[in-house]
Amino acid sequence: MCSISFLFLFIFSIMCFSFGMNFIMNDYSIFIEWEVVSMNSMSIVMTLLLDWMSLIFMSFVLMISSLVIFYSKEYMESDYKINRFIMLVLMFVTSMMLLIISPNLISILLGWDGLGLVSYCLVIYFQNIKSYNAGMLTALSNRIGDVALLLAIAWMLNFGSWNYVFYLEVMKSNFEMMIIGSLVMLAAMTKSAQIPFSSWLPAAMAAPTPVSALVHSSTLVTAGVYLLIRFNIILSSFWMGDFLLLLSGLTMFMAGLGANYEFDLKKIIALSTLSQLGLMMSILSMGFMKLAFFHLLTHALFKALLFMCAGVIIHNMNNSQDIRLMGSLSMMMPLTSACFNVANLALCGMPFLAGFYSKDLILEVVSFSYMNMFSFFLYFFSTGLTVCYSFRLAYYTMTVDSNFSSLNLLNDEGWVMLKSMMGLLILSIFGGSMLSWLIFFTPMVLVLPIYLKLLTLFVCVLGGFSGYLVSHISLFFFNKSLMSYNFSFFLGSMWFMPYFSTYGIMYYPLNLGMNVMKSFDQGWSEYFGGQQLYMNLVKNSQLNQMLQNNNLKIYLLSFIFWIMILYMFVVWT
Repeated sequence: MCSISFLFLFIFSIMCFSFGMNFIMNDYSIFIEWEVVSMNSMSIVMTLLLDWMSLIFMSFVLMISSLVIFYSKEYMESDYKINRFIMLVLMFVTSMMLLIISPNLISILLGWDGLGLVSYCLVIYFQNIKSYNAGMLTALSNRIGDVALLLAIAWMLNFGSWNYVFYLEVMKSNFEMMIIGSLVMLAAMTKSAQIPFSSWLPAAMAAPTPVSALVHSSTLVTAGVYLLIRFNIILSSFWMGDFLLLLSGLTMFMAGLGANYEFDLKKIIALSTLSQLGLMMSILSMGFMKLAFFHLLTHALFKALLFMCAGVIIHNMNNSQDIRLMGSLSMMMPLTSACFNVANLALCGMPFLAGFYSKDLILEVVSFSYMNMFSFFLYFFSTGLTVCYSFRLAYYTMTVDSNFSSLNLLNDEGWVMLKSMMGLLILSIFGGSMLSWLIFFTPMVLVLPIYLKLLTLFVCVLGGFSGYLVSHISLFFFNKSLMSYNFSFFLGSMWFMPYFSTYGIMYYPLNLGMNVMKSFDQGWSEYFGGQQLYMNLVKNSQLNQMLQNNNLKIYLLSFIFWIMILYMFVVWT
């Protein structure tokens, strides 16, 4: 099943990419309406929108999915139910396809909910307590966005159609459209894990690594960004763009800080995904739709590769994910380490790798734009933090001595996994330049003062140097972060967001339930209600039983008592 799915998705991906190239060259798009049911004056119509954006995004999703399924063939080979796993991944990809090509809020909801449901099934795939908790957090966080989308659908009944593409121009000035736009923005924020809905994204790391590679590169988390790219006109009007810019900038900053305090390999990469999502959302909120889409595609390539390399490392480390136990992997796993480092450098924005073309362009456009100092600081400081945690990760895993065990049986095994990684490696190196030539017809050359032009490079070098200094710990090293432990704990736990969205929500209802149970079920109402009634019935039945034992003494006593009552009654009358 792995091989068939891989071939089908790969061929379909090539087809979509060639069609997308044709559409972008000819400025061409197709709007398909399929009338499913027609009764009297009512017709149910399924609509599909095929333009260059949806086709290129579909080709990238299908390409990454095909390589992930090929990778799973070896990664999940010990799983007896591997066909079930592949079916779940295919359902996941199908939901994403439906979401990408839908110009209609109803069919978008189908794809949106399909993503939410299948992601829950994949997160709880290993079936342990941690997976169940993570799955519930993921599902319930995404339900908020689903409800917002349902409300937007209900509100669009006022307009006569659910095809939002017809109303994009109206959205600029219409107040009702502002309500729909704000609901769509809320939905996108939950799916793309912006503050305050960020805590589910690192928790979703409980899923198998191939799923993480798919979810965190091109499908689930990018669905919100893609939806807002389609609705980008609403962000330029009213207050929504500024609000989203603030929240996404803070998300980028918070994730970058958190990743520098994290020791779980997959969680560091998950937090880097969160940081990049903040970058996409923030540049989108400023109105640069094509730039956000460009970074969405380049990020998908190197992030999928990063997760695949992490999967091979975890596989060979006997399922250990702690980077403190790793070291000297470049000696023992040279091919995997090469892929890992290329993906890491692409994430940092190393010149002429995939990430450089989009990230450098975004930061130069930010330098060019009219924006406040706080947002400007968040952009550049977060970029520095990205390089910082990437270098820290490379230092811990690649250079220092191995801390795992005295007998190292690590080797670069698994040609199937390596083949799928090589495919993404080529795309991570050449993908950025290829896309920049295709999406932007004229080369975007921004003329800036020399200090602004070199600011990105300076911030990256400074971030990398900081990452090295933070990681370089020797014996008798005076650890600064442990001196201010509470502050470090605050930064390392995503500003306490996971606690707010788990214990914070559960504590008060459970506490109230306990008090209600104590005061009602086990308290006065029980004492005067059911228990009191029961005790009285028991006492009366015992008395009755004693009387009915037909004891002569009791019989005579009751007879005398009865005679006395009759005598008193006679005397009284």
